[in-house]
Amino acid sequence: MTHPLGVSRPDLQVTDLPTPEEVFKVSRIGPKEIVKYAVGPSLIALGISIGSGEWLLGPLNVGQYGFVGVGWVIVVSALLQTFYNVECSRYVLATGETPVVGWGRVPPGWTLWVPLSVLIVIFAFIAGGWAASAGQGVYALVHGVAPAAADAEPRWWAVALLVLVFLITAFARRISRALELANWVMVGAILLALVAVDLLVVPFGQWWEGIRGFVTPAAPPAGITATQLGALAGFTALASGLNWYVMGHYRDKGYGMGHRVGYLSGLRGDRTRVLASGVTFPDDERNRGLWRRWYRLLMIDMWGVFFVGAVLGMLLPTILMAQAVTLSGERPTRANVPTFVAGVLGDEYGRVVFYLALVIGVLILFSTQLGIFEAMVRVTTDAANATSPRLRALVEGDPRRFYYPFMIVLLVAISVVIFQSLPVGLVEWSANMSNLGALIYPFLLMYLNSRLPRPARPRPWHYVILVLNFLFFGFFFVNFIADFVGDPLVTF
Repeated sequence: MTHPLGVSRPDLQVTDLPTPEEVFKVSRIGPKEIVKYAVGPSLIALGISIGSGEWLLGPLNVGQYGFVGVGWVIVVSALLQTFYNVECSRYVLATGETPVVGWGRVPPGWTLWVPLSVLIVIFAFIAGGWAASAGQGVYALVHGVAPAAADAEPRWWAVALLVLVFLITAFARRISRALELANWVMVGAILLALVAVDLLVVPFGQWWEGIRGFVTPAAPPAGITATQLGALAGFTALASGLNWYVMGHYRDKGYGMGHRVGYLSGLRGDRTRVLASGVTFPDDERNRGLWRRWYRLLMIDMWGVFFVGAVLGMLLPTILMAQAVTLSGERPTRANVPTFVAGVLGDEYGRVVFYLALVIGVLILFSTQLGIFEAMVRVTTDAANATSPRLRALVEGDPRRFYYPFMIVLLVAISVVIFQSLPVGLVEWSANMSNLGALIYPFLLMYLNSRLPRPARPRPWHYVILVLNFLFFGFFFVNFIADFVGDPLVTF
């Protein structure tokens, strides 16, 4: 029995959904089991989320222009992206296919959408601004001072951190699980440290100003460009229209039909086979009930962990930046924003606080580096494994034989690129390229999800939210292109 879905790819085999208890090897799923076993992919996404936007672009814009007229862009972006993440993950849960493989089912077929999607992801993130910014933080930790703009040593620290990402994945048994555990530690430490520092140094009035700015609709402040706002919108939460590149972790976690398809193991793990094509479930009473259970777990993971963490991850650094501007009487620049807060707090409260702020910044940026670098490799591996029988034969059914060599090639390429521009400039480029995805992938999702088994299909209002993603993020990308080639469409 098969379920036809789209074009140019094999029909989906049909079998029963697994139970959550079967996947997570527990007797029942209660609150403790949800935290211990079910939560995970959202943490990987959140580790990326609390990064370039939260430590660089959000604080840079708030530090230069204040909260009013900027904060609402952050909240709207986070809401739209969380809805979008759920829709991307819906497809993964229902078919076991990662989004980059699913795009190949949309007319005219995989020969257009799969290679184009891989190129867009790599083109968006190969600039490596997150890596270069993390290198600046490590340099400041080592030398006790922020680096000069022209100093090359921070870029070499960035390369070293890329190598560390390679080692983390290489020594993993199951790559997704290693990323989850790393992000449990980093995201937990980041949020706890930010709360502690903010409570100590940020007055209540500044907290209220930040919260009010987040929920008050207002015109953008005079002087800010739509390109700057677009970068902030694109890298608030995750990566706007390109968020799908992380949602494949639900397959590796075993959510829904992902359990039937397989996962990428590390070099220390057992050799595993990842099916080239997905599977789905029959529309019967038992599977309808199981689908509702899996969907509830997805909603907990996305709204309870990702959305809440993304909003806190933007609020806490931005109010800290606002306080740093108040203390110093200066505003951050594109060159010094990765270490600006640490420098101001160090001058005001001493070297211990300086180093604490630097450690927070490095953890924030490294968690982003870990997730983005691995995801570029993962997306390319999944695409190649699904579409090339010749490659599957060459690697003898073991995707690791492609994954790790490609990771080394990409490491070298990013290492070259990060020596070419200021870190924040690279990040702004990546963020606006992420908005490009909003012009394409919401419509591809509508096509795919409308053809899933009936219990898994979205409700009509879900399609409206996807169109809003297209309009909101797409506007910023169109403006970015107009600004890049001539004059922006909108100025404030």
